[in-house]
Amino acid sequence: MYTKQEIIIRYLREGKSQRQISRELQINRKTVKKYVDSYNSQQKREPEGEGNIHEYLSETPKYSCPKRPKRALTEEIAKQIDQLLEENSRKRRNGLHKQVLKKCDILTVLHQQGHQIGYTTVCNYISGKEKRSSEAFIRQRYKPGSVCEFDWGEVKIHIQGKRTVLQMAVFTSGYSNYRYACLYYRQDTLAFMESHVKFFAHTAGVYHQMVYDNMRVAVARFVGRNEKEPTQALINLKGHYQFHHRFCNAYRGNEKGHVERSVEYIRRKAFGFRDEFSSMDQAEEHLYRVVDQLNSTPRQQTSKTSSELFDHEKKELWDVTSPFSCYSTEQLRADKYATVSYCCNRYSVPDHLVGEFVDVKIFSDKLKIYHRDKSIATHKRSYGAHTWTISLDHYLDTLHKKPGALTNSEALAQSSDYLRQMYQKYYQQCPKDFIELLLYCRKHSIGKNKLFDAEQALLRLCPRDISTEKLTALLGNNTSSMPGMVHGNDKKIQEASVAHLLALTNLVEN
Repeated sequence: MYTKQEIIIRYLREGKSQRQISRELQINRKTVKKYVDSYNSQQKREPEGEGNIHEYLSETPKYSCPKRPKRALTEEIAKQIDQLLEENSRKRRNGLHKQVLKKCDILTVLHQQGHQIGYTTVCNYISGKEKRSSEAFIRQRYKPGSVCEFDWGEVKIHIQGKRTVLQMAVFTSGYSNYRYACLYYRQDTLAFMESHVKFFAHTAGVYHQMVYDNMRVAVARFVGRNEKEPTQALINLKGHYQFHHRFCNAYRGNEKGHVERSVEYIRRKAFGFRDEFSSMDQAEEHLYRVVDQLNSTPRQQTSKTSSELFDHEKKELWDVTSPFSCYSTEQLRADKYATVSYCCNRYSVPDHLVGEFVDVKIFSDKLKIYHRDKSIATHKRSYGAHTWTISLDHYLDTLHKKPGALTNSEALAQSSDYLRQMYQKYYQQCPKDFIELLLYCRKHSIGKNKLFDAEQALLRLCPRDISTEKLTALLGNNTSSMPGMVHGNDKKIQEASVAHLLALTNLVEN
């Protein structure tokens, strides 16, 4: 454009010849002649007005690029590609969409037939045949408290050095973009219900409408082409919290774009910088802190944070009722090991219930076991495979009859560090005495703290002789106090017990 103007100015204003302009600008003389002749022709067409001449002088030079014929893509090859594309369409209609030929497969077929053609040529031809118009989207504006979106996301972290795959439940408000997230081991019905209970307790209110995709914990089955039947879990949640629900169309993540983006955003911000944790609880606490930071960050569209917008939105939420009890119930029989099996994992019950049926309330994080409406055990839920969750207290009666089984028992291996150390220090040669001590503690509801205090007091008196009789003597004189050993009126009894123990020790030593 600049060169064209310079040629015309030097030719008309300065009266230079075309050859001179060619030498000065180092341009081919034919190019100079072309621009001069083109300018003269343009002036003849517009003798009175200069509007088009200005446009001509400002116009970027264009070069003639005639459409070249395709040499490799012959009509025969094009027909062959069309036939293969038609075969792909037939497969899609018959539900074989996973068995259609890709572009590289079509290229392989052409090469097998002896055609010499490149991959890029085949891709360009197919793209031209399958070209579709781009989809347009409608931006939405939501009223405060009207819509909240829910979705799952997979998180991979390391807990105590072991790689663990967790499921992250994410909620995002359509109005304020306020986010909430929590972690579960599985993407099951209990986790689905419990995540909603936590979220509504956190917000202290209920959104008017909850939006879901076609997740199996929310959609029971499809009715026709467009209708979907909700699961019983979703129906129960709706009935308790009284909100509406809406399902997105299949493969339409844009219909819940807030939470779709939040899953990726929260996962990256929370676990992109740190993925080593000592426990699931620590990982969830870290997630809560990161989400709070994200909610406290000013949004790009406005100067307000999501937390500030949520404070305004909170006034429009519906009142929340009492928390929804989300658990499932199973009736299981205790086997010969005094355990019940749930999802290939075993949990202990008191040994006198062998062969009996017990009722089990299954939560996402624990199991509560009942027998005749009486609570008999509570265990942390295991998400492993073929694991044993054992309480030593459940086997004391059997171990009292079979004390030799204690040393290598799973019950002792899973007991507290303190009890294992006490057994190894004082009772390896007399396991029955250790079991009698535990039976005494269970009968009188003596906890580990009080037992530890009694042990320390006894170590100060006679460190070389720790026995069940002496421990129970100290514990029996103060069974109602926790955790100290000397309290007010008990001092005289304490002193008498100490004197008695010293006398026994002297007799043994002499």
